[in-house]
Amino acid sequence: MNHVPEPSSRPATAIRSGPLTWVQQWHWFERTIPPSRRVNPTPLADHCHVPPPATVADVHAALTSLTARHEALRSTVDPLRPVQHVHRADWAPLPVDRLDVPVVDADTLAAATAALAARPIDPERNPPWFARVLLEAGKPRAVLMAAHHVLIDGWALAVVLGQLHERLRGTGAPTNTGVHPLDTVAAQSPDRARAAEREWLARLASNPTGVLAPFGGADRGSGRHRLQHRSVAAYDDLVRVARRHRASPEVVVLAALAHDVATRTGEHRFLASVVVSNRARAAHRHSVGVRALTVPVQIALRPGAAFGAVIASVAAASAAGYRYGHWRPAELVAAQARLDRRRGVVSVPAIEYNCYSWPRDYLVPGLSAPSDCWISSAPDEPCDTLYVDLALDGGAVTLDVMVGDHLLDAGQAAALPVRVCALLRAVADGAECPVPAGPPAPAAPGWWRAPQGWVRPAVVEEVVRGHPGVLDVTVAPGGDGDEPHLVARARTDRGVTPADLHRHVLDHLDEVPGLIAPGRYLLSTADRSTTTDTGTPRIPARPPATGAERALAAAVATVAPSSSVGPDAVDLNRCLADHGVTLVGVPRLLALLHRSGFTGIASDELAGRASLGRLATALEPLPPRAHRGGETPP
Repeated sequence: MNHVPEPSSRPATAIRSGPLTWVQQWHWFERTIPPSRRVNPTPLADHCHVPPPATVADVHAALTSLTARHEALRSTVDPLRPVQHVHRADWAPLPVDRLDVPVVDADTLAAATAALAARPIDPERNPPWFARVLLEAGKPRAVLMAAHHVLIDGWALAVVLGQLHERLRGTGAPTNTGVHPLDTVAAQSPDRARAAEREWLARLASNPTGVLAPFGGADRGSGRHRLQHRSVAAYDDLVRVARRHRASPEVVVLAALAHDVATRTGEHRFLASVVVSNRARAAHRHSVGVRALTVPVQIALRPGAAFGAVIASVAAASAAGYRYGHWRPAELVAAQARLDRRRGVVSVPAIEYNCYSWPRDYLVPGLSAPSDCWISSAPDEPCDTLYVDLALDGGAVTLDVMVGDHLLDAGQAAALPVRVCALLRAVADGAECPVPAGPPAPAAPGWWRAPQGWVRPAVVEEVVRGHPGVLDVTVAPGGDGDEPHLVARARTDRGVTPADLHRHVLDHLDEVPGLIAPGRYLLSTADRSTTTDTGTPRIPARPPATGAERALAAAVATVAPSSSVGPDAVDLNRCLADHGVTLVGVPRLLALLHRSGFTGIASDELAGRASLGRLATALEPLPPRAHRGGETPP
């Protein structure tokens, strides 16, 4: 991580301050991303019922007690540095209001919770949570709570609501307050973290990705489909399978999804991106803070293996993923960006899997909703992977599915959760359900299997043809031996080099839906002076030249961990992560650009794989405005 300096000043009400944990730093960075681009919704929201004869005063008293008990409920974050401040218990008014409703039923709770989740929370100046008491005929019936993800995750919100309900029932709360975030920072082991990073990156480097792309959906699809499937019968099947194989229900469902991917695609090694709570220790179970993190899980299935072996394999891979994902996520993301750029691929996981169903931009149907309930099927934006959320509320398995129609069309998306529940039923009844050795159908037309994933040669042609000076191009599989590659034969104007085209393709990997490119491009132009012995074009270093490039290079040099790097040494042909800048440094870099008079790029673009030269072309001068004193915010 970048060194976090001691804050020069802290609020007068703060009793202690310190750096954010590694997991908190991920969400702290995420809050700098435009809301439309964020992966994790903020704030989170949920509710609990108020047992009679508790009153509104009882609710206030219970929330006051919990605020004194849990430091996360009275913490704020610094806007420019990954620092948190823990305040006195009475530092701010209790963030609670009331709402009168005709009746507190399932539909009302769903609508009110979604509305509260949309209410903004400022974790820099105010408590990172907000509560709303629903009153029916003047009596409290439910308490809704929203929390900001940078200080309270979904598990922690459930802990707070559980303890609130216990206090309202008069049963009290556990005397053990759990581990506070600042205590967690002091317990980190840098040596263990570095060892975990090395092992995680070694596993990731050998893992193919994007295996779902050639199978299924509409050709060149660009929209996405979202649906929710609920099944009470699948809940009993899931419990039976989990008990038989001594695994958690969440692992069993992930194994069922992995089995379905292998059955549909014939791929037996792929990557799943899994949201985990990281609360394996008993001391962390009742702590309120941020531990949930998205971690990579390497799925490796053996053809012919029974489903019980699939569960064991996925459980072992999940345990490894949890361990590696627990340490220094910002450094892992930066290292992954460097690794991906060297390989020339974008790591798109086959499955994004979340074991908690967060409120999104739709209302979750009530218990009386039909078992197969569509949320939306209108194309709105690309979706490059398969997202599945699992919830086990009310004795029913609920699977929220979101997928791009180039992966699964509307009918195939609706069939996925039904097929998963059917697999659980078969296994619960004693079937072995072995992993198929190959897919039931060939790949969709227009796709080709490269060593690092699947690729559409026609899309690569379009990307290369978009480079200035390219008159015509033909892309087709080529090469000899066990590692085939794409050969792009381009007719170009004078001055266009293989390195120019190679860099152009790499810079567009994260922009073109459905494009996952192999690591090597052999371009048939006259100039071969910039190719290596393996045929891979070597990208020469490029120092900053324009005013925007010099401003960006100066900001990168200031934020980079190595203080010896000057602006002239910043390579515009490399991405930000190649210069050692992690997610924590991105907001400061944007602030430095703002001070230099430039804007036009967002934090998630800096954290991506685009070259600094391409980012510099998007910079724009700040519009003139009257000076009002003080520093300019990012």
